Amino acid sequence: MAKRTAQDIRRRNRFDALRCVFAATGPVSRQEIAAATGLSFATVANLVAELLEAGVLSEVGHEDSKGGRPRARLAVNAGRGALIGIDVAETSVRVELFDLALTVLRSVELPLPQADVRPDEVVATIVAGVEGLAAGEGAGLPRILGAGVSVPGLVEREGGVSVFSPYWSWRDVPLRSLLAERLSMPLYLDNPLKAGTVAEMWFGAGREVDDLVVVTLRAGVGAGIAIDGALYRGATNSAGEWGHTCLIRSGRECRCGRQGCVEAYVSTRGIASTVRELDEDSPLLDADEATVVASVARASAEGDAVAVETVARTARYLGMAAADLLNLFNPQTLALSGWVADRLGEPLLRQTRDVIEGHALPATLQALTLQLSDVPGNPVSLGAATFALEGFLDDRETFAPVAAVRRAAREARAQTS
Repeated sequence: MAKRTAQDIRRRNRFDALRCVFAATGPVSRQEIAAATGLSFATVANLVAELLEAGVLSEVGHEDSKGGRPRARLAVNAGRGALIGIDVAETSVRVELFDLALTVLRSVELPLPQADVRPDEVVATIVAGVEGLAAGEGAGLPRILGAGVSVPGLVEREGGVSVFSPYWSWRDVPLRSLLAERLSMPLYLDNPLKAGTVAEMWFGAGREVDDLVVVTLRAGVGAGIAIDGALYRGATNSAGEWGHTCLIRSGRECRCGRQGCVEAYVSTRGIASTVRELDEDSPLLDADEATVVASVARASAEGDAVAVETVARTARYLGMAAADLLNLFNPQTLALSGWVADRLGEPLLRQTRDVIEGHALPATLQALTLQLSDVPGNPVSLGAATFALEGFLDDRETFAPVAAVRRAAREARAQTS
């Protein structure tokens, strides 16, 4: 493991302090941030001073402090700038524009071609969405500080390369460079697992815990992992490809070319396959797999036998595979996220919990909270925008004016001493 530098520690502390402000239901004081993060008051005061001077935070009033000086209340300065989050899915691209407080200002969803999708088609669709949302910049819309892009599959984050996308058989596509030719803003590329987990860490189940697993259930399936309050990426940013671990030997063929993968059973395609196995003439079936899942959710609530059994089997597959995650990582919280979890909801959660209890080691269940994701809106586009926020906070230029002012103050003090 690489040794953490003072800069790494300061970055982590800055994120922790800001996450505390985001997690609060209203403005917070420096004292409350210190109590919530475990950082010293002096450290928090220094971090807050930087964030105030950079315009990221603002003071929005004071409160009495039982005899002492009134405490200033802090909130995110939403008007400091705008961020863009982009969720590239199998059949569409969702582009959302956020203020700095990560409140959605505008959004658009654009379709992708149904056949094999070329990189230039995805780039053109992203650019069209961004340009449409950014049309008001300079006319009441804050300056765009950056855009995060989530693209399915394996991503080389530092170089901005889509290493492999099973949806379209992409290999080593320099997606960030292609986008940078047409978009003049900082760009941050990653995949849905990482984006959804970051959203959960900042705005959902991960706000109160350090060890978290986020199971994403959509056309693709995977597990995002946070350990000790930090997103775990692995050596090559490919940690969490749990959807391509083997659940059933010599089982269903997965889109990755292997057999028996978790994804082949609990993704939208996997659920459609389960319906087909139960009744190949079921009226629940449709060419669009997402429509099948929606139909299963609706019919299950109405007591349809095939739909009820489909949810039960999906929970059985999911619970068995999720038990392995619990035994490996022993998280405080496991959150089910993504389109499938949203649609199948509490019945899937309840039955998955029952299966997990029969397969996970008892010690891993003692401190576990199993829940549906409570991230508002689209967690992937929100997480992608959060990557842009983190990039903005990491950028030396963001705090360069602060450093210059402090350097001038030190020099002035030195001259007068």
